[in-house]
Amino acid sequence: MMGRLNQKTAVVTGAAQGIGAAIARRFIDEGAAVILTDINDEVGERRAHELGESASYQHLDVRSEGDWRSVLGSIEALHILVNNAGITGFDPANPRPHDPEHASLEDWQAVHDTNLVGTFLGCKHAIGAMRSAQ
Repeated sequence: MMGRLNQKTAVVTGAAQGIGAAIARRFIDEGAAVILTDINDEVGERRAHELGESASYQHLDVRSEGDWRSVLGSIEALHILVNNAGITGFDPANPRPHDPEHASLEDWQAVHDTNLVGTFLGCKHAIGAMRSAQ
């Protein structure tokens, strides 16, 4: 452990798997306490358990201000936010051409609500929490 993040608390969105899980693992290796967040609760809870005592899991739909308030309100100090959660809109269970001609407005809106609005809400709510931790 290199310890560059000792005494730091991080929230990582979309951390149940993939890039978010890898970020959480690396932050823990560097000494951080990490709150993994996702909408996939079963996988997120399992991932946090695998990562050990420096990891915990909380449900967070990044599109929900209420979820942001709940997660950030439960943390004593926030030093790092990784706005990693994102979707492409492609559904492997229902493969179809994935382009504007074939996408529904609902699919398009879901991508933007997650990738843009979710990032905005994360910044909006985390900035104050980070200032308080200074």
